[in-house]
Amino acid sequence: MSSEPIIEARRQLQICNACRYCEGYCSVFPAVHRERAYSDGDVSQLANLCHNCRGCYYACQYTEPHEFALNLPKVLAEVREESWENHAQPARLAKAFQRSGVAIAAAVIGCFALMIWAARSIGSGGGDGFYAVLSHNAMVAIFVPAFILPLILVASSLRSYWRAIGGGPFGVQDIVSALASAAQMRNLAGGHGDGCNFEDEDRFSNARRWYHQAVMYGFLLCFAATSVATFMHYLLDLPAPYGPFSLPKLLGVSGGVLLSLGTLGLALLKLKGKRHLSDVRVWGGEMAFIVLLFFVSTTGLVLYALGNSEWLNELLSVHLGSVLAFFLLTPYSKMVHGFFRLAALTKEARNLAAQKLD
Repeated sequence: MSSEPIIEARRQLQICNACRYCEGYCSVFPAVHRERAYSDGDVSQLANLCHNCRGCYYACQYTEPHEFALNLPKVLAEVREESWENHAQPARLAKAFQRSGVAIAAAVIGCFALMIWAARSIGSGGGDGFYAVLSHNAMVAIFVPAFILPLILVASSLRSYWRAIGGGPFGVQDIVSALASAAQMRNLAGGHGDGCNFEDEDRFSNARRWYHQAVMYGFLLCFAATSVATFMHYLLDLPAPYGPFSLPKLLGVSGGVLLSLGTLGLALLKLKGKRHLSDVRVWGGEMAFIVLLFFVSTTGLVLYALGNSEWLNELLSVHLGSVLAFFLLTPYSKMVHGFFRLAALTKEARNLAAQKLD
């Protein structure tokens, strides 16, 4: 049985399909116009293609007070959140985080930071730099499971979502096309390339696109820093700590700066944006995810700057606690939207390829 958000989204999409004014705005509308009827899976697919840029709402002649009362950004946001929650495992954790994200993130960070601080108080890690606080083996024992388990849960969620939207076999070119779209944030460029009017009906800007790119590339740089450090440690027998001009430090610091600036910008935009054009039920959970990412990157930069101070123990405990919280909450926070959107873009690329063949 279809949920209320899907029923309402289906009604609005059918009106949009008849109107077709917004056809060139983003990937959602060409996908809408290929169909005449929409299954629950179709609606979920369209919702995950949507970036909530709100351009279609401001251009629409059928919003309130018109009797059609269209608000496509809002209803697709509700369906999108529902898809993340329904396919998460266990789903209750996703719903809890979306409703009380800030409190949950703060509590998890506090608990892990206290545990790490207590472990350090018992005795030294016996290494240099950060490893004098917590040994390398201890960090590996803690963070490898905390990284792998959420990835397994995300993969399981994606598998369930892919089946729900009727996904089938796909090719390498479909994935390449999806990655290219995600890398450029193509759908945040607006119908005319001037950006979207997320903040204000009369102001088009690429700021949201740039901030998203800063977050994405900042995260990838930080991940690359960790990967390079792992390679150097295990394969080149070059254990940490590393110098300020080493590759792990250059990648990590540049990534941390991008992450901090990007998340700060997105938080400010979210505060300015009109809440009635999004799913207001999960506003706190979405903001919690942004704040958590900002906290992870900023505490990392502070730790780098003050790593030789007497506050090393406390700073490292807080930073590692926030990283652990981020990893473990990934399957239930908005971080999962990147995976779902990539899946939606992959299916859209496959549909476009099939359409060209026809």
